[in-house]
Parts: sequence; structure tokens; C-alpha cells
Amino acid sequence: MADDKLETGAEYFGMEVRAWRTLKGMSQRELGKAAQYGQQYVAKVEAGERLASAEFARSCDAVFGTPETFARLRRRIVQGAFADWFEPYKKLERRATVILDYSSTLIMGLLQTEDYAHAIFRKAHPCDSLHVTAEKVERRINRQQILRTDNPPLLWVVLDESCLRRPIGGPRVMAEQLAYLLDQCGPSSTLTLQVLPFASGTPAWPIPFAIMEFGTDESDVLYQDNMNTGQIVDDAERLAQAKLFFDRLRADALSPDASQALIRKVMEEWTHEQGT
Repeated sequence: MADDKLETGAEYFGMEVRAWRTLKGMSQRELGKAAQYGQQYVAKVEAGERLASAEFARSCDAVFGTPETFARLRRRIVQGAFADWFEPYKKLERRATVILDYSSTLIMGLLQTEDYAHAIFRKAHPCDSLHVTAEKVERRINRQQILRTDNPPLLWVVLDESCLRRPIGGPRVMAEQLAYLLDQCGPSSTLTLQVLPFASGTPAWPIPFAIMEFGTDESDVLYQDNMNTGQIVDDAERLAQAKLFFDRLRADALSPDASQALIRKVMEEWTHEQGT
């Protein structure tokens, strides 16, 4: 029943839901009630604006009488069966009112400079042509437009100190990247930036993750990176645990002012190394 021309895994899943719902003669509201979700949630799933939760997929199988079909399809999407698995995240990112991010090794994409992003993509995909790398960098930088809208999200980022000291692209790239971070922390910025110093010891959670909040009847989501894919989670228990981890991480981190002071200090070290 799916349309081969759909662009993303979330759209593919949504088209299947719409096709089966129509076949069963159900409205979005009726499906939502049967699956214990709201009509707005069903509409966003069908439009491909968000990837359905695992619970919603299982509910669809129960309502439509398709054992494991939707659950299996969703697993294939989050496991990377679709090359565009990141598209659902980008759509959620554009609508989020609050983004909480923990970066344990690399600075998050929304705060990367072009040269920093280029160095990351070249290391991960050294066989790509420079043209392909440039396209990837452009797509990443274009995502940063959400921070320059009339209503940007509140962005709260905890950076492990290793993000400041790992030489991504060399001293010049790092000095420019850290200068960019400081520039983004201006008085009118919606960015709160904290550094988790090495001296804080064992982090509450060692793996990067992001939480997006929407301020509506839409549930918050957790995003985690895997080897070659990412996973979007809206399970209430896992979300609560992630929020607790984030609270512990920012409690152990330096204050925003102290964080900026450390970033400036490390930036000067990179600048000095660049000139030697």
C-alpha cells in the first residue's frame, strides 16, 4: 500500500497508517481513540512530521489486525533501513520550543562551524568526494536557521570538556569553533551553555543525547545516536530517566559564566598553538 516515491521513513510509515485507516473506514479521531492517542498525534504521524512511537505501532497492529507489521516496519526505520532516518529528527527540531543537549565528545550540530563539521564528515567518510562532503556540511549548517527565527527554541547545552580539547580539524579550526560558541552566548541569545569539566569525575551518563520539548499536547521526545543511525524515543519512562540524567549533568557542570571563561581560556590555548 505504500508509495515508493515517499522521501522519508516517517512518511512511509505515515502513508501505511493512512492507507490502513482508510481501508478500515476510520477517521483519525477514531484511530486515535482506539490506539489511546490524540487525533493530532495521528495526523502528524500520517503527515510524516514525526515517527510514531513503538507503542503506537503496536496499537496500529492491534487495531488493524496486522500482527507485528507496523512494529516491524518501525524497527526497520529506526535501525537504518531508510537512508534518511535523520529526517524525522530534523522536523521535530524545527518545531521544538526547548532543546536539551548533552554533547560528550563532539559539539552538537546546531553549534558547529563549517570547518568543524567538514573535519567530522571527512573523518567519518574519507572516501566521499569533496562535493558530497560539502553538501553534508551545507545541510548541517542550514539546520542552524532555527536559532535565528523570530521564535527560536530555548537551547540548553552541556558540553563535556573533551569537546573543547579534542583537536577536530586542528588548532585553527578549534580556535574558530570556540570563538563561535562564545559569540552565540550573547545577552539576547536563547542559548545556555555549560561545560562539564574533567574535574567533575564520572558523568551521570556517558553517551550524547538530546531531549526536545514542544509545549503543546505533543509528547516530548528523546534522541540518541547509534552506530550509523539515530533513535527517537517518546516512552515516558525513558524520557523521565533522560531528564534526570540531564539534570545531574548540568548540576555537575560549571555555571554559564564559568563555562564561558573556560571556553575562552581553551580558545586562547588553541590560538597560541596555531601560531607556534
